[in-house]
Amino acid sequence: MRSLFLKIFLSYWLAFALFLVTTILVTLALRPPREASGIEAMQQRFLNDSVQAYKTGGSEGLRAYLRTLRESQHVHAFLFDQQGHNLTGRGAPEWIERVQRGQIHTADSIWGRMGPMQFLRPSVTAADGQSYSLVIELPIERTRFGPHGVPGLGILIAIICSGLVCYLLTRYLTSPIVRLRAATQKLAAGDLTARAGVKTSRGHDEMSELVRDFDTMAERLEHLVNAQGRLLKDISHELRSPLARLNVALELARQRAGPEANSALERIDLEANRLNELIGRLLTIVRLESGGEIMRKAPVHLAQLVREVAEDAAFEAQSRQCRVECTIKDDCVVIGDAGLLNSAIENVIRNAVRYTREDTAVEVQLECADGGNGREGIVRVTDCGPGVPEEALEKLFQPFYRIDDDRGRGTGGAGLGLAIADRAVRLHGGTVVATNRPQGGLMIEIRFPAVSHSDDKIVAVQTGVEG
Repeated sequence: MRSLFLKIFLSYWLAFALFLVTTILVTLALRPPREASGIEAMQQRFLNDSVQAYKTGGSEGLRAYLRTLRESQHVHAFLFDQQGHNLTGRGAPEWIERVQRGQIHTADSIWGRMGPMQFLRPSVTAADGQSYSLVIELPIERTRFGPHGVPGLGILIAIICSGLVCYLLTRYLTSPIVRLRAATQKLAAGDLTARAGVKTSRGHDEMSELVRDFDTMAERLEHLVNAQGRLLKDISHELRSPLARLNVALELARQRAGPEANSALERIDLEANRLNELIGRLLTIVRLESGGEIMRKAPVHLAQLVREVAEDAAFEAQSRQCRVECTIKDDCVVIGDAGLLNSAIENVIRNAVRYTREDTAVEVQLECADGGNGREGIVRVTDCGPGVPEEALEKLFQPFYRIDDDRGRGTGGAGLGLAIADRAVRLHGGTVVATNRPQGGLMIEIRFPAVSHSDDKIVAVQTGVEG
Protein backbone atom coordinates (compact mmCIF):
# COMPACT_ATOMS: atom_id res chain seq x y z
CA MET A 1 0.00 0.00 0.00
CA ARG A 2 2.95 2.29 0.58
CA SER A 3 3.74 2.70 -3.13
CA LEU A 4 0.23 3.72 -4.15
CA PHE A 5 -0.09 6.01 -1.14
CA LEU A 6 3.11 7.79 -2.12
CA LYS A 7 1.92 8.25 -5.70
CA ILE A 8 -1.45 9.63 -4.63
CA PHE A 9 0.17 11.87 -2.01
CA LEU A 10 2.68 13.29 -4.48
CA SER A 11 -0.03 13.73 -7.08
CA TYR A 12 -2.08 15.78 -4.65
CA TRP A 13 0.83 18.13 -3.94
CA LEU A 14 1.65 18.28 -7.63
CA ALA A 15 -1.90 19.43 -8.32
CA PHE A 16 -1.63 21.99 -5.54
CA ALA A 17 1.71 23.32 -6.84
CA LEU A 18 0.36 23.42 -10.38
CA PHE A 19 -2.64 25.39 -9.16
CA LEU A 20 -0.39 27.97 -7.44
CA VAL A 21 1.93 28.35 -10.42
CA THR A 22 -0.96 28.66 -12.86
CA THR A 23 -2.66 31.21 -10.62
CA ILE A 24 0.50 33.32 -10.48
CA LEU A 25 0.98 33.14 -14.23
CA VAL A 26 -2.64 34.09 -14.90
CA THR A 27 -2.33 36.95 -12.41
CA LEU A 28 0.76 38.20 -14.19
CA ALA A 29 -0.98 37.93 -17.51
CA LEU A 30 -3.84 40.05 -16.23
CA ARG A 31 -1.57 42.77 -14.81
CA PRO A 32 -1.38 45.68 -14.77
CA PRO A 33 -4.93 46.92 -14.24
CA ARG A 34 -6.11 50.15 -15.78
CA GLU A 35 -5.06 52.29 -12.80
CA ALA A 36 -1.48 50.95 -12.70
CA SER A 37 -1.22 51.26 -16.47
CA GLY A 38 -2.08 54.94 -16.25
CA ILE A 39 0.58 55.55 -13.61
CA GLU A 40 3.13 53.65 -15.64
CA ALA A 41 2.38 55.84 -18.65
CA MET A 42 2.74 59.04 -16.59
CA GLN A 43 5.84 58.09 -14.58
CA GLN A 44 8.19 60.28 -16.61
CA ARG A 45 5.96 63.30 -16.08
CA PHE A 46 5.83 62.64 -12.34
CA LEU A 47 9.63 62.56 -12.32
CA ASN A 48 9.99 65.83 -14.17
CA ASP A 49 7.43 67.55 -11.95
CA SER A 50 9.18 66.23 -8.82
CA VAL A 51 12.54 67.55 -9.99
CA GLN A 52 10.99 70.90 -10.82
CA ALA A 53 9.26 71.06 -7.39
CA TYR A 54 12.59 70.28 -5.67
CA LYS A 55 14.49 72.95 -7.63
CA THR A 56 11.91 75.62 -6.94
CA GLY A 57 10.83 74.79 -3.38
CA GLY A 58 13.51 72.50 -2.01
CA SER A 59 12.62 69.54 0.17
CA GLU A 60 9.50 71.29 1.47
CA GLY A 61 8.22 71.94 -2.06
CA LEU A 62 9.06 68.36 -3.05
CA ARG A 63 7.13 66.92 -0.08
CA ALA A 64 4.13 69.11 -0.94
CA TYR A 65 4.14 67.86 -4.54
CA LEU A 66 4.54 64.22 -3.51
CA ARG A 67 1.70 64.61 -0.98
CA THR A 68 -0.51 65.95 -3.74
CA LEU A 69 0.57 63.05 -5.95
CA ARG A 70 -0.30 60.56 -3.19
CA GLU A 71 -3.77 62.04 -2.73
CA SER A 72 -4.55 62.19 -6.44
CA GLN A 73 -2.90 59.02 -7.74
CA HIS A 74 -2.75 56.91 -4.53
CA VAL A 75 0.98 56.27 -4.89
CA HIS A 76 3.97 56.82 -2.64
CA ALA A 77 7.00 58.39 -4.34
CA PHE A 78 10.56 59.28 -3.27
CA LEU A 79 13.06 61.37 -5.22
CA PHE A 80 16.76 60.46 -5.14
CA ASP A 81 19.81 62.23 -6.58
CA GLN A 82 22.65 60.48 -8.40
CA GLN A 83 24.45 59.84 -5.08
CA GLY A 84 21.36 57.96 -3.81
CA HIS A 85 20.32 60.59 -1.25
CA ASN A 86 16.67 60.91 -0.40
CA LEU A 87 15.76 64.50 -1.33
CA THR A 88 12.46 64.56 0.61
CA GLY A 89 14.39 65.14 3.82
CA ARG A 90 12.61 62.28 5.57
CA GLY A 91 13.57 58.64 6.02
CA ALA A 92 12.41 56.25 3.36
CA PRO A 93 11.41 52.61 4.01
CA GLU A 94 14.13 50.02 3.58
CA TRP A 95 12.56 48.44 0.47
CA ILE A 96 12.41 51.88 -1.23
CA GLU A 97 16.15 52.25 -0.80
CA ARG A 98 16.70 48.73 -2.13
CA VAL A 99 14.69 49.63 -5.23
CA GLN A 100 16.85 52.74 -5.63
CA ARG A 101 20.00 50.61 -5.44
CA GLY A 102 18.59 48.17 -8.02
CA GLN A 103 18.26 45.28 -5.57
CA ILE A 104 14.55 44.84 -6.26
CA HIS A 105 13.12 44.37 -9.74
CA THR A 106 10.63 46.98 -10.90
CA ALA A 107 7.16 46.39 -12.38
CA ASP A 108 8.38 46.79 -15.92
CA SER A 109 10.07 43.34 -15.69
CA ILE A 110 8.57 39.86 -15.30
CA TRP A 111 10.35 39.26 -11.99
CA GLY A 112 9.11 42.55 -10.62
CA ARG A 113 5.52 41.63 -11.39
CA MET A 114 5.82 38.46 -9.29
CA GLY A 115 6.37 40.40 -6.07
CA PRO A 116 3.54 41.36 -3.76
CA MET A 117 4.53 45.06 -4.00
CA GLN A 118 5.09 46.80 -7.33
CA PHE A 119 7.56 49.65 -7.99
CA LEU A 120 8.62 51.97 -10.82
CA ARG A 121 11.95 53.81 -10.99
CA PRO A 122 12.17 56.32 -13.85
CA SER A 123 15.33 58.42 -14.09
CA VAL A 124 16.24 61.69 -15.81
CA THR A 125 19.24 63.98 -16.26
CA ALA A 126 18.47 67.66 -15.61
CA ALA A 127 19.89 70.65 -17.46
CA ASP A 128 22.49 71.20 -14.72
CA GLY A 129 23.92 67.72 -15.39
CA GLN A 130 22.49 66.15 -12.21
CA SER A 131 20.77 62.76 -12.50
CA TYR A 132 17.55 62.10 -10.56
CA SER A 133 15.44 59.01 -10.07
CA LEU A 134 11.92 58.70 -8.69
CA VAL A 135 10.91 55.51 -6.87
CA ILE A 136 7.14 55.07 -7.17
CA GLU A 137 5.31 52.49 -5.05
CA LEU A 138 2.25 51.46 -7.05
CA PRO A 139 -1.10 51.06 -5.29
CA ILE A 140 -1.87 47.57 -4.05
CA GLU A 141 -3.89 45.86 -6.75
CA ARG A 142 -7.11 44.17 -5.92
CA THR A 143 -6.68 40.54 -6.84
CA ARG A 144 -8.91 39.21 -9.54
CA PHE A 145 -9.60 36.15 -7.38
CA GLY A 146 -10.97 38.10 -4.43
CA PRO A 147 -14.54 38.96 -3.56
CA HIS A 148 -14.42 42.05 -5.83
CA GLY A 149 -12.68 40.34 -8.70
CA VAL A 150 -13.60 37.21 -10.62
CA PRO A 151 -13.96 34.37 -8.03
CA GLY A 152 -15.04 31.86 -10.66
CA LEU A 153 -11.70 32.16 -12.43
CA GLY A 154 -9.79 30.82 -9.41
CA ILE A 155 -12.23 27.95 -9.08
CA LEU A 156 -11.88 27.19 -12.79
CA ILE A 157 -8.11 27.11 -12.54
CA ALA A 158 -8.30 24.78 -9.52
CA ILE A 159 -10.69 22.45 -11.36
CA ILE A 160 -8.53 22.35 -14.50
CA CYS A 161 -5.29 21.74 -12.59
CA SER A 162 -6.71 19.08 -10.31
CA GLY A 163 -8.60 17.49 -13.21
CA LEU A 164 -5.44 17.26 -15.29
CA VAL A 165 -3.44 15.64 -12.50
CA CYS A 166 -6.30 13.29 -11.59
CA TYR A 167 -6.68 12.29 -15.25
CA LEU A 168 -2.99 11.44 -15.55
CA LEU A 169 -3.09 9.58 -12.23
CA THR A 170 -6.19 7.68 -13.30
CA ARG A 171 -4.60 6.71 -16.62
CA TYR A 172 -1.53 5.52 -14.75
CA LEU A 173 -3.52 3.46 -12.24
CA THR A 174 -6.13 2.05 -14.63
CA SER A 175 -3.77 1.16 -17.47
CA PRO A 176 -2.75 -2.18 -15.88
CA ILE A 177 -6.40 -2.81 -14.95
CA VAL A 178 -7.48 -2.36 -18.58
CA ARG A 179 -4.74 -4.73 -19.72
CA LEU A 180 -5.74 -7.18 -16.99
CA ARG A 181 -9.40 -7.03 -18.07
CA ALA A 182 -8.53 -7.61 -21.74
CA ALA A 183 -6.29 -10.55 -20.83
CA THR A 184 -9.02 -12.01 -18.60
CA GLN A 185 -11.54 -11.85 -21.45
CA LYS A 186 -9.11 -13.59 -23.81
CA LEU A 187 -8.39 -16.22 -21.18
CA ALA A 188 -12.11 -16.80 -20.63
CA ALA A 189 -12.54 -17.17 -24.41
CA GLY A 190 -9.98 -19.98 -24.44
CA ASP A 191 -6.81 -18.12 -25.40
CA LEU A 192 -4.41 -19.54 -22.83
CA THR A 193 -1.52 -17.47 -24.21
CA ALA A 194 -3.14 -14.21 -23.06
CA ARG A 195 -0.97 -12.12 -20.74
CA ALA A 196 -1.68 -8.77 -19.09
CA GLY A 197 1.82 -7.44 -18.42
CA VAL A 198 4.79 -6.26 -20.40
CA LYS A 199 7.92 -8.35 -19.99
CA THR A 200 10.08 -5.24 -19.61
CA SER A 201 7.86 -3.76 -16.87
CA ARG A 202 9.66 -3.47 -13.54
CA GLY A 203 7.10 -1.62 -11.45
CA HIS A 204 7.01 -2.41 -7.76
CA ASP A 205 3.62 -1.03 -6.79
CA GLU A 206 0.55 -3.11 -6.02
CA MET A 207 -0.88 -2.91 -9.55
CA SER A 208 2.33 -4.13 -11.15
CA GLU A 209 2.53 -6.99 -8.68
CA LEU A 210 -1.09 -7.91 -9.43
CA VAL A 211 -0.38 -7.99 -13.17
CA ARG A 212 2.70 -10.16 -12.61
CA ASP A 213 0.71 -12.53 -10.37
CA PHE A 214 -1.99 -12.79 -13.03
CA ASP A 215 0.56 -13.60 -15.71
CA THR A 216 2.11 -16.22 -13.46
CA MET A 217 -1.34 -17.75 -12.88
CA ALA A 218 -2.14 -17.68 -16.62
CA GLU A 219 1.19 -19.29 -17.46
CA ARG A 220 0.61 -22.01 -14.87
CA LEU A 221 -2.94 -22.57 -16.16
CA GLU A 222 -1.69 -22.85 -19.74
CA HIS A 223 0.91 -25.37 -18.62
CA LEU A 224 -1.66 -27.47 -16.73
CA VAL A 225 -4.20 -27.48 -19.56
CA ASN A 226 -1.56 -28.35 -22.13
CA ALA A 227 -0.27 -31.09 -19.86
CA GLN A 228 -3.80 -32.44 -19.49
CA GLY A 229 -4.25 -32.45 -23.27
CA ARG A 230 -0.94 -34.21 -23.79
CA LEU A 231 -1.89 -36.75 -21.13
CA LEU A 232 -5.21 -37.55 -22.85
CA LYS A 233 -3.48 -37.78 -26.19
CA ASP A 234 -0.75 -40.05 -24.87
CA ILE A 235 -3.23 -42.28 -23.05
CA SER A 236 -5.42 -42.54 -26.14
CA HIS A 237 -2.48 -43.48 -28.32
CA GLU A 238 -1.20 -45.99 -25.77
CA LEU A 239 -4.64 -47.62 -25.55
CA ARG A 240 -4.84 -48.07 -29.30
CA SER A 241 -2.01 -50.66 -29.34
CA PRO A 242 -3.42 -53.12 -26.74
CA LEU A 243 -6.87 -52.58 -28.27
CA ALA A 244 -5.58 -53.64 -31.67
CA ARG A 245 -3.97 -56.75 -30.11
CA LEU A 246 -7.25 -57.43 -28.32
CA ASN A 247 -9.12 -57.45 -31.65
CA VAL A 248 -6.59 -59.88 -33.09
CA ALA A 249 -6.91 -62.16 -30.04
CA LEU A 250 -10.69 -61.93 -30.34
CA GLU A 251 -10.64 -63.18 -33.93
CA LEU A 252 -8.35 -66.06 -32.92
CA ALA A 253 -10.68 -66.95 -30.05
CA ARG A 254 -13.65 -67.04 -32.45
CA GLN A 255 -11.84 -69.49 -34.69
CA ARG A 256 -10.93 -71.82 -31.83
CA ALA A 257 -13.99 -71.54 -29.60
CA GLY A 258 -17.20 -73.44 -29.98
CA PRO A 259 -20.70 -72.07 -30.58
CA GLU A 260 -21.35 -71.82 -26.85
CA ALA A 261 -18.72 -69.04 -26.54
CA ASN A 262 -20.13 -66.87 -29.33
CA SER A 263 -22.33 -64.73 -27.07
CA ALA A 264 -19.41 -63.86 -24.79
CA LEU A 265 -17.15 -63.11 -27.74
CA GLU A 266 -19.78 -60.87 -29.34
CA ARG A 267 -20.00 -58.94 -26.07
CA ILE A 268 -16.22 -58.53 -26.02
CA ASP A 269 -16.34 -57.28 -29.63
CA LEU A 270 -19.07 -54.75 -28.76
CA GLU A 271 -17.18 -53.34 -25.80
CA ALA A 272 -13.94 -53.20 -27.80
CA ASN A 273 -15.71 -51.21 -30.51
CA ARG A 274 -17.11 -48.84 -27.92
CA LEU A 275 -13.65 -48.40 -26.44
CA ASN A 276 -12.22 -47.74 -29.90
CA GLU A 277 -14.92 -45.13 -30.57
CA LEU A 278 -14.26 -43.51 -27.18
CA ILE A 279 -10.53 -43.27 -27.92
CA GLY A 280 -11.30 -41.67 -31.27
CA ARG A 281 -13.54 -39.08 -29.63
CA LEU A 282 -10.89 -38.35 -27.02
CA LEU A 283 -8.33 -37.68 -29.74
CA THR A 284 -10.82 -35.42 -31.50
CA ILE A 285 -11.36 -33.44 -28.28
CA VAL A 286 -7.61 -33.05 -27.80
CA ARG A 287 -7.11 -31.84 -31.38
CA LEU A 288 -9.96 -29.34 -31.13
CA GLU A 289 -8.80 -28.03 -27.76
CA SER A 290 -5.18 -27.60 -28.84
CA GLY A 291 -5.98 -26.18 -32.25
CA GLY A 292 -4.24 -29.11 -33.87
CA GLU A 293 -7.24 -29.82 -36.07
CA ILE A 294 -6.40 -28.52 -39.54
CA MET A 295 -9.44 -26.72 -40.91
CA ARG A 296 -9.98 -26.91 -44.66
CA LYS A 297 -12.05 -23.80 -45.06
CA ALA A 298 -14.46 -23.55 -47.95
CA PRO A 299 -18.01 -22.29 -48.55
CA VAL A 300 -20.45 -24.77 -47.02
CA HIS A 301 -24.20 -24.74 -47.71
CA LEU A 302 -25.80 -25.51 -44.38
CA ALA A 303 -29.10 -26.51 -45.98
CA GLN A 304 -27.57 -29.48 -47.80
CA LEU A 305 -25.40 -30.45 -44.84
CA VAL A 306 -28.25 -30.31 -42.30
CA ARG A 307 -30.56 -32.22 -44.62
CA GLU A 308 -28.06 -35.07 -45.12
CA VAL A 309 -27.28 -35.35 -41.41
CA ALA A 310 -31.00 -35.37 -40.57
CA GLU A 311 -31.67 -38.12 -43.12
CA ASP A 312 -28.94 -40.32 -41.65
CA ALA A 313 -30.21 -39.70 -38.12
CA ALA A 314 -33.79 -40.46 -39.21
CA PHE A 315 -32.71 -43.85 -40.53
CA GLU A 316 -30.94 -44.68 -37.25
CA ALA A 317 -33.90 -43.36 -35.19
CA GLN A 318 -36.08 -46.24 -36.42
CA SER A 319 -34.43 -48.55 -33.92
CA ARG A 320 -35.69 -46.28 -31.09
CA GLN A 321 -39.21 -45.93 -32.51
CA CYS A 322 -38.86 -42.16 -33.05
CA ARG A 323 -38.63 -39.73 -35.97
CA VAL A 324 -36.41 -36.88 -37.17
CA GLU A 325 -38.20 -34.00 -38.88
CA CYS A 326 -36.12 -31.38 -40.69
CA THR A 327 -37.33 -27.95 -41.79
CA ILE A 328 -35.10 -25.76 -43.96
CA LYS A 329 -36.33 -22.15 -43.99
CA ASP A 330 -33.25 -20.51 -45.51
CA ASP A 331 -30.04 -21.67 -47.12
CA CYS A 332 -27.01 -20.20 -45.35
CA VAL A 333 -23.44 -20.28 -46.59
CA VAL A 334 -20.74 -20.67 -43.93
CA ILE A 335 -16.99 -20.49 -44.49
CA GLY A 336 -15.52 -23.45 -42.64
CA ASP A 337 -14.56 -27.10 -42.58
CA ALA A 338 -17.42 -29.25 -43.85
CA GLY A 339 -16.23 -32.25 -41.85
CA LEU A 340 -16.15 -30.35 -38.55
CA LEU A 341 -19.51 -28.71 -39.24
CA ASN A 342 -20.99 -32.11 -40.07
CA SER A 343 -19.54 -33.56 -36.85
CA ALA A 344 -20.93 -30.73 -34.72
CA ILE A 345 -24.49 -30.94 -36.09
CA GLU A 346 -24.45 -34.74 -36.17
CA ASN A 347 -23.43 -35.02 -32.52
CA VAL A 348 -26.22 -32.68 -31.45
CA ILE A 349 -28.89 -34.52 -33.48
CA ARG A 350 -27.68 -37.95 -32.33
CA ASN A 351 -27.79 -36.76 -28.74
CA ALA A 352 -31.39 -35.63 -29.23
CA VAL A 353 -32.34 -38.97 -30.80
CA ARG A 354 -30.72 -40.80 -27.89
CA TYR A 355 -32.81 -39.02 -25.23
CA THR A 356 -36.16 -38.30 -26.90
CA ARG A 357 -39.12 -40.47 -25.88
CA GLU A 358 -40.48 -43.22 -28.09
CA ASP A 359 -43.09 -42.27 -30.71
CA THR A 360 -41.93 -38.64 -30.62
CA ALA A 361 -40.06 -36.51 -33.16
CA VAL A 362 -36.74 -34.71 -33.00
CA GLU A 363 -37.21 -31.39 -34.78
CA VAL A 364 -34.29 -29.92 -36.76
CA GLN A 365 -34.71 -26.40 -38.11
CA LEU A 366 -32.38 -24.18 -40.15
CA GLU A 367 -32.89 -20.48 -40.80
CA CYS A 368 -30.91 -17.32 -41.47
CA ALA A 369 -31.39 -14.19 -39.36
CA ASP A 370 -29.68 -10.91 -38.57
CA GLY A 371 -27.72 -11.17 -35.34
CA GLY A 372 -25.64 -8.77 -33.31
CA ASN A 373 -22.59 -9.36 -35.54
CA GLY A 374 -24.32 -9.63 -38.91
CA ARG A 375 -26.05 -12.45 -40.76
CA GLU A 376 -26.15 -15.76 -38.88
CA GLY A 377 -27.11 -19.31 -39.73
CA ILE A 378 -29.18 -20.80 -36.90
CA VAL A 379 -29.66 -24.54 -36.40
CA ARG A 380 -32.16 -25.57 -33.71
CA VAL A 381 -32.45 -29.18 -32.57
CA THR A 382 -35.38 -29.96 -30.28
CA ASP A 383 -36.20 -33.27 -28.58
CA CYS A 384 -39.09 -34.52 -26.46
CA GLY A 385 -37.00 -36.00 -23.69
CA PRO A 386 -37.02 -35.33 -19.95
CA GLY A 387 -34.83 -32.22 -20.23
CA VAL A 388 -32.03 -31.42 -17.80
CA PRO A 389 -31.82 -29.46 -14.54
CA GLU A 390 -31.26 -25.72 -15.08
CA GLU A 391 -27.95 -25.77 -13.21
CA ALA A 392 -26.65 -28.47 -15.59
CA LEU A 393 -27.35 -26.64 -18.86
CA GLU A 394 -23.95 -24.93 -19.04
CA LYS A 395 -22.14 -28.15 -18.07
CA LEU A 396 -23.58 -30.24 -20.92
CA PHE A 397 -20.71 -29.23 -23.20
CA GLN A 398 -17.96 -30.30 -20.80
CA PRO A 399 -16.13 -33.55 -21.64
CA PHE A 400 -17.40 -36.63 -19.78
CA TYR A 401 -20.20 -34.69 -18.07
CA ARG A 402 -23.36 -36.71 -17.52
CA ILE A 403 -26.33 -35.80 -15.40
CA ASP A 404 -26.25 -39.23 -13.79
CA ASP A 405 -24.32 -42.42 -14.41
CA ASP A 406 -27.42 -44.60 -14.80
CA ARG A 407 -28.70 -42.40 -17.60
CA GLY A 408 -25.33 -42.53 -19.33
CA ARG A 409 -25.15 -46.31 -19.13
CA GLY A 410 -28.72 -46.65 -20.33
CA THR A 411 -28.11 -44.62 -23.48
CA GLY A 412 -24.52 -45.66 -24.09
CA GLY A 413 -23.20 -42.11 -24.04
CA ALA A 414 -19.79 -41.14 -22.68
CA GLY A 415 -20.42 -37.39 -22.45
CA LEU A 416 -18.16 -36.43 -25.38
CA GLY A 417 -20.58 -35.77 -28.25
CA LEU A 418 -21.77 -32.33 -27.14
CA ALA A 419 -18.24 -31.39 -26.04
CA ILE A 420 -16.97 -32.11 -29.56
CA ALA A 421 -19.87 -30.13 -31.05
CA ASP A 422 -19.18 -27.15 -28.82
CA ARG A 423 -15.49 -26.97 -29.72
CA ALA A 424 -16.14 -27.44 -33.43
CA VAL A 425 -18.72 -24.64 -33.40
CA ARG A 426 -16.38 -22.28 -31.52
CA LEU A 427 -13.60 -22.96 -34.03
CA HIS A 428 -15.96 -21.51 -36.65
CA GLY A 429 -16.70 -18.41 -34.55
CA GLY A 430 -20.13 -19.65 -33.55
CA THR A 431 -21.97 -20.37 -30.33
CA VAL A 432 -24.02 -23.27 -29.00
CA VAL A 433 -26.58 -22.93 -26.21
CA ALA A 434 -28.91 -25.43 -24.53
CA THR A 435 -32.28 -24.48 -23.01
CA ASN A 436 -35.22 -26.40 -21.56
CA ARG A 437 -38.53 -26.09 -23.41
CA PRO A 438 -41.62 -25.10 -21.36
CA GLN A 439 -43.56 -28.08 -22.73
CA GLY A 440 -40.70 -30.46 -21.95
CA GLY A 441 -37.58 -31.53 -23.74
CA LEU A 442 -34.32 -29.84 -24.60
CA MET A 443 -33.54 -27.37 -27.37
CA ILE A 444 -29.95 -26.81 -28.53
CA GLU A 445 -29.35 -23.76 -30.71
CA ILE A 446 -26.22 -23.42 -32.85
CA ARG A 447 -25.32 -20.10 -34.48
CA PHE A 448 -22.75 -19.71 -37.24
CA PRO A 449 -21.59 -16.47 -38.93
CA ALA A 450 -23.11 -16.58 -42.44
CA VAL A 451 -21.49 -14.91 -45.44
CA SER A 452 -24.48 -15.03 -47.77
CA HIS A 453 -28.07 -16.17 -47.84
CA SER A 454 -30.71 -17.15 -50.34
CA ASP A 455 -34.02 -15.38 -50.72
CA ASP A 456 -36.62 -15.57 -47.99
CA LYS A 457 -38.67 -18.21 -49.74
CA ILE A 458 -39.37 -20.97 -47.25
CA VAL A 459 -38.44 -24.42 -48.46
CA ALA A 460 -39.81 -27.05 -46.13
CA VAL A 461 -38.32 -30.50 -46.29
CA GLN A 462 -39.84 -33.13 -44.08
CA THR A 463 -37.55 -36.10 -43.56
CA GLY A 464 -38.95 -38.64 -41.17
CA VAL A 465 -39.54 -42.33 -40.71
CA GLU A 466 -42.34 -43.40 -38.47
CA GLY A 467 -41.23 -45.77 -35.79
